[in-house]
Amino acid sequence: MRRTIDILSAGELLVDFVTAEFVQTLDEGSLFRRIPSGNPASLAISMAQLGNKAMVAATVGNDDMGSVLINYLNRSGVDTSCVAQVEEPTTLMLSTRSATASNLQVYRGADSMLSIRQFPFQSFENIGVFHSTCFALSKNPSQHVILQAAERAQRAGCLVSIDVNYSEKIFPDRIEAKKAVSEICRYKALVKITDLDWKRLYEDNAPPPEAVIEHFLKIGASQVCFINDKGTWVGNGSETHALPHRQDTIGTGDAFLAGYLTARLDDKNLLDSAIAGRQMAELKLPTTDKVDREMIYAELE
Repeated sequence: MRRTIDILSAGELLVDFVTAEFVQTLDEGSLFRRIPSGNPASLAISMAQLGNKAMVAATVGNDDMGSVLINYLNRSGVDTSCVAQVEEPTTLMLSTRSATASNLQVYRGADSMLSIRQFPFQSFENIGVFHSTCFALSKNPSQHVILQAAERAQRAGCLVSIDVNYSEKIFPDRIEAKKAVSEICRYKALVKITDLDWKRLYEDNAPPPEAVIEHFLKIGASQVCFINDKGTWVGNGSETHALPHRQDTIGTGDAFLAGYLTARLDDKNLLDSAIAGRQMAELKLPTTDKVDREMIYAELE
């Protein structure tokens, strides 16, 4: 049975200025497009598109950009009651528009100032999924707060979820990053990771998908989604499935995870959840569009 709140997504909420053109370096960019960003927020929006009740826990500046981000989430149907405005400025990021891996520069500010007081611990029994990211774990006090929240979430029966969106520019201490990821995996986490994230964090260029899944299961994860340019692999220790890409799905990782988590909350099995995730990723819908949940289940028998 579903809980009152389907997902509480905690971590970075920022403004991303993306080059208007496809370029290799920021020096080549002259025009930038302002995009509300941050994996936790993007996932929450995609979950809300599918009719889920989604909340975000994050910190932004007590400034105009902070208000822009909060208003954007509210318009997208996401509960912002756990978003706080603090004295530090809203975090900004510059990134290149790229068909592969973006070049980025982050100007850290409010994003790492999460407080334990922002989390509705008395309501964790009513939350289905607690989600966070490697970005959010990159700096204290947010790292400490998120790990504490993940422990409490797991004790309350939530599915803990982590997107290992590792970047050395954001989390330069690779040993500490591995430790933080391992710590959150201990709470029977769902791990979502791409081949690029794996390469950056573990310095391994071409890992067999089965080896990636086995690695995270060994350190405590309950299920793993691994995505590369060929397809998506999912595994939980009892079964592993591979789904080839049928079209270009670059930049749709949050949509995939939203479809996958929605299916898990609807008690779909591992394979069906992966199929639903792929279907959501292939839709490539604007974040303002609502999605009939049956669309992501159309291929299920």
